[in-house]
Amino acid sequence: MWLAEAKRLCYDRLMDEIPVVIVVGGQGTRMRGSTATKKELVEVGGKPILWHVMRIFSAYGLNRFVLTLGYEADQIRRYFLQYEAMSRDLTLAIGGSGNGRSAIQYHNSTGHPPWQITLADTGLNTEKASRIARVAPYLNGDRFFVAYGDDISDVDLQALIQFHKNHGKLATITAVQVDLQYGVVEADEQGLVSGFVERPRLPYWINGGFMLFEKPVLEMMANGDDVNLETQILPQLAQQNQLMIYRHTGFWQSMNTMKDTMTLEKIWRDNPPWKVWSD
Repeated sequence: MWLAEAKRLCYDRLMDEIPVVIVVGGQGTRMRGSTATKKELVEVGGKPILWHVMRIFSAYGLNRFVLTLGYEADQIRRYFLQYEAMSRDLTLAIGGSGNGRSAIQYHNSTGHPPWQITLADTGLNTEKASRIARVAPYLNGDRFFVAYGDDISDVDLQALIQFHKNHGKLATITAVQVDLQYGVVEADEQGLVSGFVERPRLPYWINGGFMLFEKPVLEMMANGDDVNLETQILPQLAQQNQLMIYRHTGFWQSMNTMKDTMTLEKIWRDNPPWKVWSD
């Protein structure tokens, strides 16, 4: 029994040593015009989609977050600065000359493990890889996760970490398959229709985020403000045979539009697959 507990504690410590960089500095252009709220703070089930992303990592013991702020940084700063006051019962001490007590006394918990959140200004128009490079001083340990602030999934992060450690390369990205947004007409050469397939699953694998990098990748990213993650760093790693994909066949969804928000809201009310944490 003690051996199993020792292994669990060792695993928990290992997980806690991996920081999670969440890229939240973009402008979210496909969402703009639909809401004044920054995309990562648009709510699903009464909580920002960013909160859902963090809860996914937290469910696996990953509780150290570094957020790369940029566009509308003040909205994200304000959310976390007010987080405790807006999510917990509290007692305020107001007026008088003071009696040594804290001005705010919190009561119930936030409902999740303690989070350490670093909010780092990485510039208004900085590319993603350059944003990640700018938060290098806050990344301790041998490796780090990178996630997007609007992608949610039921990916098994423990299995992902083990896969990454086993192959020994510099980087792993979670690859997913998505459905075509239109129905497909099946017909022969003469045009005779034999059937329809509604939103078929495409055979291609795309980058679904939830990426795990070894520390040396930061040096590749630190080359100015315009280093692109998807078009420069990942192809460079692939060319060097240092990039692997972890194929995830379960649930994955990106929230880019208000239509996506409504879809996720409906799934949340029914049975959200990405809710891998317990209340």
